[in-house]
Amino acid sequence: MHLVDRNKDMIIAGGENVYSIEVESALASHPAVATCAVIGLPDENWGERVHAVVVLWREASATPDELIGHCRDRIAGYKCPRTVEVRDALPISAAGQVLKAQRRAGYAAANTDATATGPAQKAGIR
Repeated sequence: MHLVDRNKDMIIAGGENVYSIEVESALASHPAVATCAVIGLPDENWGERVHAVVVLWREASATPDELIGHCRDRIAGYKCPRTVEVRDALPISAAGQVLKAQRRAGYAAANTDATATGPAQKAGIR
């Protein structure tokens, strides 16, 4: 048996298993990315879609489209984020882990439409 990621962090997009850790590793290899979290959001067509929340290094810049393209060069297309949100910070536990459950809960409470407002930049590839 080979464990890749926590079961709750696995995203099922169009019947394919996407492990968030693999997508996060691809994103983290971009020089502008300080930290990131990848979660599954509900999708009408695919069941779930891959969504990335990214924090950039201070003074660094990267567009959501650039980050998605960076992933496309490293992992299979179906594993790449459909949407990327750039934030100033992510919720972190006392142990230094990103609190993905809070990110998921925030999207469950709000409309998961890619046009949601806030301090984030969003881009959708469809």
